[in-house]
Amino acid sequence: MEKCEELVQVMDKAGVGFIEIQIPFSDPVADGPTIMEANKVALDRGVKVEDCFMLMERLHEKVTTPLLFMSYFNILLQYGVNEFCKRAAEAGCYGLIVPDMPIDEEDAEGYLAACENYGLVAIQIVSPLTPNERLQKIGEVASGFVYCVAKYGVTGSVGGEIELSDYLKRVKKYVDVPLAVGFGISERKQIEKVWQNAEIAVVGSAIIRLMNSEGLEAVQRFLISITQPVSNK
Repeated sequence: MEKCEELVQVMDKAGVGFIEIQIPFSDPVADGPTIMEANKVALDRGVKVEDCFMLMERLHEKVTTPLLFMSYFNILLQYGVNEFCKRAAEAGCYGLIVPDMPIDEEDAEGYLAACENYGLVAIQIVSPLTPNERLQKIGEVASGFVYCVAKYGVTGSVGGEIELSDYLKRVKKYVDVPLAVGFGISERKQIEKVWQNAEIAVVGSAIIRLMNSEGLEAVQRFLISITQPVSNK
């Protein structure tokens, strides 16, 4: 937890736009091997949901970058959706990313209503397989930004590339909020490609791998190298 707190402060100083803090879960189905292993290590070391709330509280006092929680719906369900959103807001959370909470279940679960009630942004996720009818429904409830999966597969995966420009143009027909693009981004050239079509490039697994192999200073250098504005901006 101490290293995580240090890492978030390094991210903040490097000038990133948002910081995503993942609450560990036993079955992180949207995540690839790197983040799955991080979840396992955190759980093996006894990290609880309340620990993550307390981490958020501490960081909210130390950084200016908006902080998001990412996790899976079973965490919210067991905690209580309304209570979870209330606690997250009190801790200083900007918004939530819950990839396995489909909008179809809103009437039963009240997730979006709880987020709105406590001033949390509920980040929606779309993929290249999302049909236009569903994009329209997502666009009607989208807030903050929409997370666009950039390839077929899990986070940090290779292969499964898509035609990014056509995909994002299709999403923009239905979504008015900024677009974030992620899954497998690890290089400056990929980020520059994203910035041609979207506002936010999401980098996750690459940072964890670098943190594990080379440490905090290497992550700091990497973040500074990828957050500098591109020449045509």
